[in-house]
Amino acid sequence: MAGNSVDTPYRGAFVGREHHFALTVYFEDTDTAGVVYYANYLKFMERARSDMLRAVGVDQRQVLEAGEGAYYVAEANIRYVRSARLGDDLVVISTDVEVRAASVVIQQRVIRHAELLTDGRVTAAFLDANGRPQRQPREWTEKFRQIAAAGQ
Repeated sequence: MAGNSVDTPYRGAFVGREHHFALTVYFEDTDTAGVVYYANYLKFMERARSDMLRAVGVDQRQVLEAGEGAYYVAEANIRYVRSARLGDDLVVISTDVEVRAASVVIQQRVIRHAELLTDGRVTAAFLDANGRPQRQPREWTEKFRQIAAAGQ
């Protein structure tokens, strides 16, 4: 079958230096009033970051299984502006803000159409199997720097 199949998972994509990841709010994401539970925005942002890494060719699973390290969230700051509700179509926009030797800082916004719902900044540290910071693979930092340069 040509093109996308219904059995192919959704993948986000880059628009310039921004990674866009679309999702729909389901009942499981909400409280009894149909409003998205605040912690679920962090889940939405995590899915978008993982998809962004996949889109640039970062194979987290391979490196993890080889015992070479993994990304861990070291810090997350989020500002809630508006609430999403059951059935809303949202987009998580992720931009690479800063690349360091052992971490990356990613700015993430959750929007509904043009309306900002949350604004977050996540620092993901690259740690070895013993939980100590280590340099992330050089090809990964180069890919992040290419993304940052694409929007300039």
